[in-house]
Amino acid sequence: MSRIDLDLAHSYRSDPQTDSDYALLPLDMSFADGGAYALLGPSGCGKTTMLNIISGLLDPSQGTVKFDGVVMNRRTPQQRNIAQVFQFPVVYDTMTVAQNLAFPLRNRGVPPDRIRERVGKIAEMLELSGQLNTRAAGLSADARQKISLGRGLVREDVCAVLFDEPLTVIDPHLKWQLRRKLKQIHHELRLTLVYVTHDQVEALTFADQVVVMTQGRVVQVGSASDLFERPRHTFVGHFIGSPGMNFLPAGLIPGAPTGASLLGVRPEYVTLADAQASGALPAIVSRIQDVGTYWLLTTALADGSTVRARLRPEQTVPQLGDEVWLALLGAHTCFYDRNEELLA
Repeated sequence: MSRIDLDLAHSYRSDPQTDSDYALLPLDMSFADGGAYALLGPSGCGKTTMLNIISGLLDPSQGTVKFDGVVMNRRTPQQRNIAQVFQFPVVYDTMTVAQNLAFPLRNRGVPPDRIRERVGKIAEMLELSGQLNTRAAGLSADARQKISLGRGLVREDVCAVLFDEPLTVIDPHLKWQLRRKLKQIHHELRLTLVYVTHDQVEALTFADQVVVMTQGRVVQVGSASDLFERPRHTFVGHFIGSPGMNFLPAGLIPGAPTGASLLGVRPEYVTLADAQASGALPAIVSRIQDVGTYWLLTTALADGSTVRARLRPEQTVPQLGDEVWLALLGAHTCFYDRNEELLA
């Protein structure tokens, strides 16, 4: 495995002039040896561009890619010793499951005994042991993607394994099983894994560190807890969570920090308060949703701002049109200026 350092930018234009001309704005970041990372963001944010630069399918227009301190620019994926798993499985239908898994090892002249041992181990991890002698043709979509995943994981000498939305075509229930398997495999093998997805559940359950991207920028790198509790950028607060963070003008709250233009607080941390409570704001209930494990209350402040609150099932739920008082300040409240969090 390798430590991967990126100090680069990329544009598909020959003479970029503005931020919008860049697929990846200038960044300086590292992926630790043996770490599990997810690149998370909406379509077009630059995550696949970054993955392809790491793998060598794309050369950055500016800067360098380093593996363990060695510059990799202009080296092919084979020279970089990368394994890559794509959205649609690459499987040889005329081969058995075992032959598919063994293919990358045979190409590199690995001894037969070691091939059998390694194929057996990966097949067991992916619950393919009972299908090793079955031809890949006709297998279900999830079994074929397991084979594709296994071929990426079977080699022991790779610098990193890169996944480009590998579970998109998989049934939702099976997605959860495969994510759990990948997490287990990472813990056992300590491979350097980089996983591209637009699905926050996939990213937060799979990765130790999530790289959140928008419009060609990396706006925050952190654990699931970091991203939820302390979004460093308003996009992170909006994109992570269901529903996302509430944002409202900081001037509505007496005592907002100097320079703050927005207050951010997650629905989980908005509470109903007494009218006399310090800092509480009046609001009118505009929608009530029973989500099963909680009530989601949507309210409107006097200035038109919308604030959502998650209430526990046992709480007394107000009625549509009722006036309620909302407590928004607490340890989890964040303040922002120009979309960036104001740090204490």
